[in-house]
Amino acid sequence: MIDALVLQASAEEMAAAINETWILTVTFLIFFMHAGFAMLEAGQVRSKNVANQLTKNMLTWAVGVMVFFVIGTGIASLATGAGFSPAAGAGGYVSWLYGAVFAMTAATIVSGAVAGRAKLRAYITYTFLLAAVIYPVVIAMTWASPGAGLVEQLVGTAFADFAGGMIVHGMGGIAGLTAAAILGPRMDRYTDGGSVNVIPGHSMTFAVLGTLMLCFGWYGFNVGTAAAFATGGSGLEGTLGQAAMTTTVAMAMGAIGSAAVALLRSGKVDTLYTANGMLAGLAAITAIPNTTHWWGAIIVGTLAGIQLPIVFDFVSERLKIDDVCAVFPVHGSAGVLGALLMPFVALPGAVDSITSQFIAQVVGVVIIGGWTLTMTALIWFVFKLAGQARVSPDHEQEGLDISEHGTNTYPEFGRGSSGPTATDGGRVVTDDGLVEEDGIVRPDGGVANDGGIRMVMAFIRPDKLSDVKQGLAEVGAPSLTVTNVSGRGSQPAKKGQWRGEEYSVDLHQKVKVECVVADIPAEDVAEAIQAAGKTGEPGDGKVFILPVEDAYQIRTGEVGTSAV
Repeated sequence: MIDALVLQASAEEMAAAINETWILTVTFLIFFMHAGFAMLEAGQVRSKNVANQLTKNMLTWAVGVMVFFVIGTGIASLATGAGFSPAAGAGGYVSWLYGAVFAMTAATIVSGAVAGRAKLRAYITYTFLLAAVIYPVVIAMTWASPGAGLVEQLVGTAFADFAGGMIVHGMGGIAGLTAAAILGPRMDRYTDGGSVNVIPGHSMTFAVLGTLMLCFGWYGFNVGTAAAFATGGSGLEGTLGQAAMTTTVAMAMGAIGSAAVALLRSGKVDTLYTANGMLAGLAAITAIPNTTHWWGAIIVGTLAGIQLPIVFDFVSERLKIDDVCAVFPVHGSAGVLGALLMPFVALPGAVDSITSQFIAQVVGVVIIGGWTLTMTALIWFVFKLAGQARVSPDHEQEGLDISEHGTNTYPEFGRGSSGPTATDGGRVVTDDGLVEEDGIVRPDGGVANDGGIRMVMAFIRPDKLSDVKQGLAEVGAPSLTVTNVSGRGSQPAKKGQWRGEEYSVDLHQKVKVECVVADIPAEDVAEAIQAAGKTGEPGDGKVFILPVEDAYQIRTGEVGTSAV
C-alpha cells in the first residue's frame, strides 16, 4: 500500500504557480507575433527597404522593452495604484513582462505606417516615448483598479476592453496614421495631379506567412487574457472556450468580408486584402472576446473585414495619407469598431445597460484616440521641424537598407550555394557543377572575332540566368557581368493588382548579361545564350553583338585581347 504524500504547497500556492506559468506561456506566444509583424511588413515594402523594416521590428522590442521596464511600468503603476496590467496582480516580473509584450505590440504597429521614408533615429525615439509615457498613460486611464479608471470616473461605467482591442491595436493604428500624416507620403506615391501610384510590396509570400504567424500569436492575446482574468477557477473553462471561439470566428469572417468587398469591386479576390482582413477581424474582437455572442463574433468580424478596403481607400485617396502597411484600417478603425459594438453583441448579463455601456465605450475611444493622436502628432511635428523625421530624397530613392544600414537584402544573382567562387579540390566550380581544370575558367590563345574584341549583350528572363551561366561556361566563356533591369519589347503589358488596385506592368523585369570575348567567337557565345535562355514565349529577350575598341586590365596593365 502506498502511503499518502503530504502536499508541500497549499492549494492557493499551486493555483498561483499554474496561473503564472500559463501567463508566461501566452506571453511568449505574444512575443512571437514580432516575427509575424516583421515578415508582414517586410513583404509589403519594396526590396530596397526590407532590412530597414526588419531592423525597426527588432529595435522596437529591444529598446521599447527596456524603456518600459525602467520608466513605463513605474508611470503606469503610479497612475493606477494597483498594478499596470490585468494579468497577475500588482507588481512582479511576470506581470511586467506580460504588460511589456502588449506595449511592444502597440509600438511595432507604427513601423508599418511610416515604412520607406522615416529616419531610424526618429522612429526609435518615438518608440522610446511611446513605451515610457504614451502607452502607460493609456493603460492607467483604462486598465486601472475598479473605480480608478478615468472613463469610469467620468461616466460611472468602466470602459470594456478585455485584451487590448482599443488600448493596444486601436491606439497603435491611430498612432501609425498620425505619424504617416506628419511625415507625408513616399516621394512617388502620388502624381502631380494627386492620383495614386500603386507601389507593390516585394513579397506576397512574406506578407501572408507573417499574417498567419500573427494569427497564431493572437490567441495569446485573447485566450491568454481569459485565463489571466479567471483566476478563481470558477467559469474558467467557459471563459477560455468563449474567447477561443469568438477569436477564431471573427478572424475567419474578417478575411471573408474583406475578400468579398475586393471581389465585388475588382472581380478578383485580392490576396493581401484577404490577409489584412483576417487581422482586422482579430483586432476588432480583441476588446470583447469574452462577452460576445457567437453571432456577434460573426457580425464584428464581417464588419471589420468590410470596412478595411473602404477605409484604406479613404485614407490613401481622400486624405492622401500614405499608410504603407494599412495599419489604420487593420488595427485602428477595426479596434474602434469592436470596442463600440461591445454592448450590442454582448452575452446576457455582460452589461448592466446598453446605453450606459455604449457611452463608456465612446468616451474611452475618444480619450484613447485623442491622447494618442495629440502626443504622436506633437512628437513627429517636432522631429519634422528639426529636420530629423524623414530621410533625404536621395536616400529614399536609393533605399533605406543602404542609407540607414549599409546593407542590401538581396545582394546576389543566381544560386548562391554553387556560385562561381565555390571550389572543389582547387578547381573552380560554376553553377550546376561544371568544372574547369587547373582553375582556368576561360581558355586563352585562340584567334576569333577577326582578332578583335566583341561584347555580347543579352536581355533574358531572370529565371533563365542559371541556365545561361551554365551555357556560357560550356562554350568556354563563363566571365560575365549581370545587372537587374526592366524594359519593354514585344512582350505585352500585364495587369497587376496590389491591395485591390490594378496597375499596368509594361516594363518587365529582365536580367542584362554582358560578356566580353576575344578568343571565343562572339557568335558561339550569342548562340549559347539564345539556346539556354529560350522558352518559346514572347519576352524571352534579345542578344546583341557589339564591337569593343580596346580593353585594359587594371591589375597588370595589359592592353588589347590579352587584357580580356
